[in-house]
Amino acid sequence: MMDYRALEALSAVIEHAGFEKAAQVLNISQSAVSQRIRQLEFKLGQPVLLRTSPPRLTELGRQLSNHLQQVKQLEQGLRVSDEPTAELNIRLAVNADSIDTWLAPALAACRDSQRMNFDLVIEDQRVGLKRMKNGEVMACICESAQPVNGGLVQKLGTLRYMALASPEFIARYRGKTQGHQWLQQAPCLRFSGDDQLQHQFLQALQLDAPGRIQRVPSSGGFVQMALAGLGFGMIPEIQVKHHLAAGELINVTPDTVLDVPLYWHYWQTESDSMAQLRHASAQQAARALLPL
Repeated sequence: MMDYRALEALSAVIEHAGFEKAAQVLNISQSAVSQRIRQLEFKLGQPVLLRTSPPRLTELGRQLSNHLQQVKQLEQGLRVSDEPTAELNIRLAVNADSIDTWLAPALAACRDSQRMNFDLVIEDQRVGLKRMKNGEVMACICESAQPVNGGLVQKLGTLRYMALASPEFIARYRGKTQGHQWLQQAPCLRFSGDDQLQHQFLQALQLDAPGRIQRVPSSGGFVQMALAGLGFGMIPEIQVKHHLAAGELINVTPDTVLDVPLYWHYWQTESDSMAQLRHASAQQAARALLPL
C-alpha cells in the first residue's frame, strides 16, 4: 500500500523548492517531512529525492509524483460526484504570453470555473513540460507535442511572434545601417533565461546571439519596455494589435516571424472537470490563435 502522506511530502518539497517551506505548507515540522521521505525511500529501497539545492527528483521520484497527480484527479472526480459545490484546486503550467492573451477567457468559459482555484505556474513554453514530467501539475501548456509517460496531448494552435520596437528605438539604433546587423548590438528584451525566441529570431537572420540584453520577467512589462524604447523583443501579435495599428510598435523585419505551436498536456486519468477545462481552452485557442 502506497504511503500517500509521504508522496504529499515529496511533492511539497519539489513544489516549494525545499524542506522548510514544504513543512510550512503541510503544517508539520521539517523533521517530519524528512522522516516521511526517508521512510518512503527505506520501503522502496532506493532514493526518491536528490538532496541538492533546490532538491531534485530521481527517476523513481518522478514516477511517484506523476502517480500522485493522477490519483488526485481520480479523487477529484469522486468528490465532484459526491459534492457538486466542492472547490477544485487546479495547478496548471503555462507560458506567460498565453496568460496575457487568450487563456483567461478559456478558463472562465469552463462550466466549473466558478469553483476552481487556479494555481498558474509560469514557465517558458520550451521547458514547461518539465513540470508535467515531475508530477507537479495537473496539466501543461507548452510547445512540445510529445506526451509524458502516463499523459496525453491535444493541439491548441499557433502563437505568432514578431520582432517589435518603437519608432524612436529603430531610428536611434538602426540609423543608416543597411541590413539587419544593427539588431545584434541593439538592446534586446528577454523574458527569462529559458526564453530563446530572440536568439532564434537572430539566428534566422544569420546573426549571432544578442549583444545587449534587458531581462524583463513580465509579459505586460515586456510590452511596456518596448513601447518606452528600451529594447526590441519577440512579442505575440495578438497581444499588441492596437499598438501596431497606432504605429507605436513597428515590426523591424516584416518578412521574418516566429510561429510557436502550443499543446495542452494532460494525464490519462483526467477528471471530468479537467476535461471540461481542456475543451474550453481548445475552443478559445481555436478562436484566438492561428491553426497549427
